[in-house]
Amino acid sequence: MSRMSRTDRPYDLVLFGATGFVGALTAHYLAAHAPRDLRWAVAGRDEGRLERLREDLPGGADVGVLRADVTEPATLRALAEHARVVATTVGPYVLYGEELVAACADTGADYLDLTGEPEFVDLMYVRHDARARETGARLVHACGFDSVPHDLGAYFTVRQLPEGVPLTVDGYVTADAAFSGGTLASALNQMARGRRMLAAARERARHEPRLPGRRVTAPAGAPRYAAEVGAWALPLPTIDPRIVRRSARALERYGPDFRYRHYAAVRRLPVALGGVAAVGAVAAAAQLPPARRWLSDRLKPGDGPSAGKRAKSWFSVRFVGEGGGRRVFTEVAGGDPGYDETAKMFAEAALCLAFDDLPPTAGQVTTAQAMGDALTERLRAAGITFRVAAQR
Repeated sequence: MSRMSRTDRPYDLVLFGATGFVGALTAHYLAAHAPRDLRWAVAGRDEGRLERLREDLPGGADVGVLRADVTEPATLRALAEHARVVATTVGPYVLYGEELVAACADTGADYLDLTGEPEFVDLMYVRHDARARETGARLVHACGFDSVPHDLGAYFTVRQLPEGVPLTVDGYVTADAAFSGGTLASALNQMARGRRMLAAARERARHEPRLPGRRVTAPAGAPRYAAEVGAWALPLPTIDPRIVRRSARALERYGPDFRYRHYAAVRRLPVALGGVAAVGAVAAAAQLPPARRWLSDRLKPGDGPSAGKRAKSWFSVRFVGEGGGRRVFTEVAGGDPGYDETAKMFAEAALCLAFDDLPPTAGQVTTAQAMGDALTERLRAAGITFRVAAQR
């Protein structure tokens, strides 16, 4: 199935899970910022809620409504057949995501999600990458705060450095934000699946082709004081360094030997130590079903921070890149990372796949690999900062 065979589908873009917290923010962003000729629809299992959402959208009368349910694979297949691009917010993805990935891979529809779950991404590569390559579908995971600022930020930093030489990039994340019930549910589920996550990573490693003549690593690093950013650097065990590593494997511009490390940057040592202890306690509690249920009940999926709280939230990711005798300091920054900016990143990535002139890719790809410069420019135009702070 070629990409050209998809042009007669009814919709350029379908947003699945549109009535959830981030889904509704994404729908409103699309209604306010998408080109007028965008043919799009909102999808989910509750048509009544979808209709009410559509009524709230500017120009909503032109937005389609599609019923689809993760427990009914036929509805997901129909959704994929109706769209050139499918964007889904329905997680935890390792529990609810695979049938839609399979439908998109099989029908040649491009797929985007907001997952931060390494196990899910690895399983989808093993099970559906080959079919997506056959049909031309692009399967792009982690299209929100996980992992767009980090993936495109590392890509942007590499572009400031010499070509054809060994390169290193370190990313330092700071943020002030709250999170939603859906995010909490995904995080707790991920923490409880440590063994299965490792097994999926090993299975992926058996399937991935080797890199002849090139080396790419993303070691965890160790806690340290990072004078280059004036903060304590704590290794962040998120999906982000894995995504950066995959971009570096796919793109020769990262050089013959590339290393990336990913940190939280905390200015005060007591705060850093408290954060490590808190994460450890939550991770331990997530192993016990009663404790995991209790934590999950504190914030239900669909709940999230208020508009006032989001308006005060912000993020900054600073990068230090070195290679070929040069050193560069860059920054990616914006507003509320978990919701307002995630909705923006997600919507712009979907529009980028639908409309922009992009490199020919297929299968499971990263944002840098599939959309690189085009998505960076879209996000800059939408108010997210990509800048070179200093270089020498």
